[in-house]
Amino acid sequence: MFIYKQNMGGQNRKDIFPGLLVAIILKKDQRSGNLTEGIVKDILTSSAYHSRGIKVRLEDGQIGRVAEILEED
Repeated sequence: MFIYKQNMGGQNRKDIFPGLLVAIILKKDQRSGNLTEGIVKDILTSSAYHSRGIKVRLEDGQIGRVAEILEED
C-alpha cells in the first residue's frame, strides 16, 4: 500500500532523486490524467522548479512528469 506525501507534488527538483518512488504522467496520458508508478532513474529537467512537474526517466525507461511523490506505508 502506498500513501501520498502531503505538499510534495513533484514540482521542485530538490525533492526528486534517483531511487525515489513516484507517480508520473506520461505524454500519452496527459489528457486522461492516468498515472504510472515507478522508481526514478534519471532527472531530465535541469531547472530547480517546473510548474507541470519535474521530468524524469523511470528505471523501466518510461519518461514523464512527476505528479506525486509516493512513500511506502
